[in-house]
Amino acid sequence: MGKRVVHVEFPAQDVERGRKFWEGVGGWSVNDAGMEGMQYLMWQEGDQGGAIYSMEGQSGSTIYLGSDDIDADLAKVKELGGEAEDKQPIPHIGWFSRCKDSEGNEFSLFQSDESVQAS
Repeated sequence: MGKRVVHVEFPAQDVERGRKFWEGVGGWSVNDAGMEGMQYLMWQEGDQGGAIYSMEGQSGSTIYLGSDDIDADLAKVKELGGEAEDKQPIPHIGWFSRCKDSEGNEFSLFQSDESVQAS
């Protein structure tokens, strides 16, 4: 079985307007994730979810592909001509890394790991 899209992020100039749009289109209940220092609203449907967040000057969504072994997947991205940042912790949630494919398209990898501590 191939990788699954497990999360998607939509940047918004107006987060409340974005919330109303995605609640209406997606049918999701979008709630504040309580992330200190930023407005980050999330929804979850089974093992897939997403977020709307305020990010000045950024456009375009980011997809997150689920990974069972993020270190091996980051090595594979680089081996195949892509780019990958070092993995970053999400305390008590897991790891993520921003990447680009061989054609410059941005995506991220995510590995669930509740044992991850803040760095």
